[in-house]
Parts: sequence; structure tokens; C-alpha cells
Amino acid sequence: MRRSVYLDEIRRLDPDRDHKRIVHLDVCYEFPFDTTRSLEFALFRTYAVPSIGALLDSTGEFGNRPQKRYDDTDLIISAMLEHGYDSELGRSALKRMNQIHGRFQISNDDFKYVLSTLVFEPIRWNARFGWRKMVEQERLALFNTWREIGRRMAIKDIPAQYAEFERFNVEYEREQFRLTEASARVGAATRDLFLSWFPFVPRRIGEQSIYALIDERLLDAFGFPHPSPLMRRLVESGLRARSRALRLLPPRRKPRLRTEMRPRSYRDGYRIEELGPAPH
Repeated sequence: MRRSVYLDEIRRLDPDRDHKRIVHLDVCYEFPFDTTRSLEFALFRTYAVPSIGALLDSTGEFGNRPQKRYDDTDLIISAMLEHGYDSELGRSALKRMNQIHGRFQISNDDFKYVLSTLVFEPIRWNARFGWRKMVEQERLALFNTWREIGRRMAIKDIPAQYAEFERFNVEYEREQFRLTEASARVGAATRDLFLSWFPFVPRRIGEQSIYALIDERLLDAFGFPHPSPLMRRLVESGLRARSRALRLLPPRRKPRLRTEMRPRSYRDGYRIEELGPAPH
């Protein structure tokens, strides 16, 4: 049985004072795969909010450059989580993100909702598919990290309590999710981007696998068909089998840093300040 060499340290840390260290350990050592997948689906969810879907559809990025749009977002978020939002790289990423968002009219509630998905979707994914369950320090550290990032984005009225923020997340989705043409286009473009990473998988199987990881409300908001119960069980069983296999492996000794990888859109490298869409 795999023993976490980092969990003892995490338990000793304070999720308020030491939240950046806890998140670094989780993102780079304990749950790198799960963090990436859960954040992909976290942002995917936000497109079902009509105002968010319409804005993203209007930029043309999802229709014309979906991989670049994905890589830009991935690198900016990874810089803040891997290195800390107040590190030199983290501050550059945060500044660039604020510059990009500053071009558009985005409501405070939409900003706050997107922020909430970045807190709670990784926690929910971990509860379903993690090789071990997060402890309270990890959940609160993630909450505190994104709350501090949100404050630096000038997002107002971010709840000070974990449970209150989670209620906001659930209620916002219940009130806002609905099918629109723009959200359907952005959702389909994102699905097709995911499928493009696995060209050897038959399209129908790939589509059904993605749908199997999405709840009914989100499927309806994108106009996606519902997968069969069997497909859901197969996909979920596959991810749980992966988590069981990880328990047999030795702990990760070197950090997995997405900021040091060569993403598909930037094989020759990148600069944080140049990420994002070109100004219109």
C-alpha cells in the first residue's frame, strides 16, 4: 500500500497560514493528474452559464484556436498553483490573467462562480477518483488559495466560509445552467478538443466516455446525450482502477510541473505576458 510521504507534513501545516505550501504538495506531488483533469472539467462547467458561454463564443477562440486557448489557461493557472500566486512567476500570471479579463464585461457573480468551480471540482473529483481522500487541511488550503487569488482579481463578496462558498456554487448552477446556442457551441468545441488528444479512440466511444463523467444537468445545458448507466460504470470503474494501481506505486519524488512542459501550442517555449488572445 502506497504511503504518502507528504501527508504527515500536510497534517502539521495550517491551512490558513500555509495554504500555498499545501496546494503545491498536492498539485505537484500527490494529485497532479487529478488536478489537471478536475480543472479541465471545472472550467467546462462554467460554459453552461449563458453569460459566460456567450462571452467565450464571441471571442472565436474556441472555434478557431481551442488548443491554444486551453494551453494559455493551463499555463496561467499552473503558474499560480505550482509556484504560488505571490511568487515572481505567479504574480506575472495573475497580472496577465487580469489584463485578459479586463478587456471584457464580466459580472462579479460570474467571476465568483468560476472561482468556486476551481475550489470545489478538484475536491469532488478527489472524492470520486483520488488514490487517497483529501484531508481537511487540503480542502481548506485550496479554498484559501483561490480566495486569495480572487481577492487579487478584485472579485467582491467572496464568502469567508468554505460551506457558504459551496452553497453559492450549487445554487448558482441550479439557477443559471440552461441550454443556449452559444454554450452548446463552446461545449462541443471543448469536447472535440478533448477528443483530438486521443485520435486512436473511435469518436463514438470517446464522446460517450466524456459524457459519462458529466452530470445530467450539465449534459442538458450543453445539449449532449445522456450516456447509458453501463458506460458510466465502465468509465468510473476505469478511473477507480487507476487510483487503486497508484496505491501500489512508490511516492513521487520529483515535482510534476506543467509550467516546465512544452504544451502543444508552444513547442518552442512561451512567455507568460504573451499568453491569451490577441487584442481586438
